[in-house]
Amino acid sequence: MALNAFMLVVIAHWAEHIAQAYQIWALGWPVPQARGVLGMPFPWLVSSEWLHYGYAVVMLIGLWFLRGGFVGRARTWWLIAFGIQFWHHIEHLLLLVQAQAGTAFFGRSAPTSLLQLVVPRVELHLFYNTVVFVPMVVAVLHHVRPNPAEARAMRCACAGRPAEVGT
Repeated sequence: MALNAFMLVVIAHWAEHIAQAYQIWALGWPVPQARGVLGMPFPWLVSSEWLHYGYAVVMLIGLWFLRGGFVGRARTWWLIAFGIQFWHHIEHLLLLVQAQAGTAFFGRSAPTSLLQLVVPRVELHLFYNTVVFVPMVVAVLHHVRPNPAEARAMRCACAGRPAEVGT
């Protein structure tokens, strides 16, 4: 249940980035007007560094706390997603620090993360959310379709077998 709820939040967030990209590249909207779905009625969502950092932390916490349910190949892929999200969180922390200090780093006019020095923000965050999401999906697929050894090590009923008593 927790995994399903977490994945729903992740997919909804990723969909927001895809909607923003569609608004820019397919509809030709200027970046400031391309705010995704929720950003249209609530424009402050797009410009709130606290919100973006908060989501990055929630992702990090979710990936960390759910890792115990993954074994074998699924755990490896889940931890890859965690590692990438850890870096994504560092990038958002850097943006938040700049926004709170009122000072942009790297000689820029707005808060800028390290990889934003070479990749524009919209594309970068679509990329980050994709490269975190893909290993999560691979992990979930391995989790619900474990090999025999992984199935014996699992403590949940996700693969269609009863959960072990007391776990």
